Amino acid sequence: MRIAFAGTPDFAVPALLALVSSSHTVVGVLTQPDRPKGRGRQIAASPVKEAALAHGLPVSQPQTLKDEAGRADLASWQPDALVVVAYGLILPRAALTLPRLGCLNIHASLLPRWRGAAPIQRAVQAGDAVSGVTIMLMDVGLDTGPMLLKKEVPIARTDTGGSLHDRLAAVGASAVLEALDGYSRGTLTPIPQPTEGVTYAAKIEKAEALIDWRRDALEIERQVRAFNPWPVAETRMNGEQLRVFEASAEGSDHGDFGRATGRAGGESEAGTIVAVGDAIVVQCGTGFLALRQVQRPGRRTVSAADFARGGAGIPELVGVRLG
Repeated sequence: MRIAFAGTPDFAVPALLALVSSSHTVVGVLTQPDRPKGRGRQIAASPVKEAALAHGLPVSQPQTLKDEAGRADLASWQPDALVVVAYGLILPRAALTLPRLGCLNIHASLLPRWRGAAPIQRAVQAGDAVSGVTIMLMDVGLDTGPMLLKKEVPIARTDTGGSLHDRLAAVGASAVLEALDGYSRGTLTPIPQPTEGVTYAAKIEKAEALIDWRRDALEIERQVRAFNPWPVAETRMNGEQLRVFEASAEGSDHGDFGRATGRAGGESEAGTIVAVGDAIVVQCGTGFLALRQVQRPGRRTVSAADFARGGAGIPELVGVRLG
């Protein structure tokens, strides 16, 4: 089949490469316009554009698909189907109806749970035991189209937003090939999404990264995991930003953490460092959070033990209140 592709970030690249390596012909790629990136704010191409150019594929970067001019390249490619993966632009009805077989979307959740912009992070943050990929036919709604197939992916206690992202991207790449073949042959029939179980994954805001130590330790652990690698959970230590890349919730007992270096006595306020050893243990509203990988501004990410040895000294850290 003649396949057009629409995508922008890293998550979409495995699907594009899978299509390039398949029996289908990728006739063109839509991706968002080049934008400033990184600390230097240099204009940069999207990961999908870089992958497309590396394989000699035609690339189009319209600002919008709402007018005929923006859809001109897509129309000229005459695709049988358009595969859409985290494109980032709204596809109006005029674009959705251009391909003969319609538009197939790879969505990183088991719909109808986690429709919207950030399904991967929200699944980790909510403590879901399983995530997955849904291949659906697109309509004008927000991730509301009928489903062709689903692939489940378990979420481990150690998963971060980044690790789950990579696994789902790989699963989506193979799933979309299966869906294209089945749908074109008539062996896969679109199934309407159920009306029950709908949830929305709102876009991640940078302000959500700030840790509220009054919350339960397990909730904060999920926040840390969900927001790694972006926007990265953070707190304040003596007025300075401290980013937390890895942490684990502990119960009501410090366990072995206090053996080497002592602990704060009595009941501590939420956010207080109560022990330092292999981890920096912080009192939460309920339970304790063991910080394991942290970063100060302008410094590299280090283990909590290295931070304690090189940063403030162990006796001074116990009793310090974060936040």
